[in-house]
Amino acid sequence: MLPSMASGGTTKAVMAALVANAGIAVAKFVGFLLTGSSAMLAESVHSVADSGNQGLLLLGGRAAQRPASEERPFGSGRERYFWAFVVAVVLFALGALFSLYEGFSKLREPHAPESLGIAIGILCVAIVLEGFSFRTAIVEANHVRHGDSWWAFIRHSRNPELPVVLLEDLGAQVGLVLALIGVVLARYVDPVFDAYATLAIGVLLGVIAVILAIEMKSLLIGEAARPRDITAIRAALERDGTVERIIHMRTVHIGPEQLFVGAKLEMDSALTFDEVARKINDLESRLRAEVPSVEVLYLEPDVYAARSVEGAPAREP
Repeated sequence: MLPSMASGGTTKAVMAALVANAGIAVAKFVGFLLTGSSAMLAESVHSVADSGNQGLLLLGGRAAQRPASEERPFGSGRERYFWAFVVAVVLFALGALFSLYEGFSKLREPHAPESLGIAIGILCVAIVLEGFSFRTAIVEANHVRHGDSWWAFIRHSRNPELPVVLLEDLGAQVGLVLALIGVVLARYVDPVFDAYATLAIGVLLGVIAVILAIEMKSLLIGEAARPRDITAIRAALERDGTVERIIHMRTVHIGPEQLFVGAKLEMDSALTFDEVARKINDLESRLRAEVPSVEVLYLEPDVYAARSVEGAPAREP
């Protein structure tokens, strides 16, 4: 398992999705060649895109393991956010746009798919395999979801891989059902339903890609620690009797499980300079022990004033 992706079984979920999508892509392409269904072709390209995306997520996990250097003093943890953003772009360009193009093409020249039994069989097997991948992602996400709703988890998770795999697998399951409905209706009702199913798959992938792009962009720019982590950090600092006040504190994720924390503290005025220095060192050790995700930590003793260092009115902690 990749060390930088070990939290929450992320690698397990990504590998399950990769294996499932690679096998499904081959089966779908065979199905397209036998049936000529545009919905089957759209789903084939979707699975190819998903397989490539899982590879990109694994690449990001390995790149994030690079140690801190003079050029990157805080490490490469955000590599995982970058490659997850690339996944959103690939999903939109290769999945959504191709499906929309193929759907509009088949609207102009609709025809009923051939070998319907083969198409249904392949789609049903794909649904089962995608269900296996989806179930793995759900189980691993439940380990780190902490009671959040699924939408809240996707919106606020600092782990980029699990939301990507969850949304991709959900989109794949819905897309397969749409393709199945499309080929059946195209055979028994009107061939144009194959094109409609293809267009619906394109819209579905486009929506998922936009959601992922928005979330990954936010992580790339930099998001603060989760409220529970901020509460734990504050509690660790305030528990010490020599800390009179947290003047202000700033947090930002420099990786999914890596936090940068900076805080100004008003210390007991009776302490000498040497005592303050030793107390700051003790606080840093305690904080890292209680909140292991704190990787970069700067605690600065200061004197509380009516104005913050930015020149704006200071707020009570």
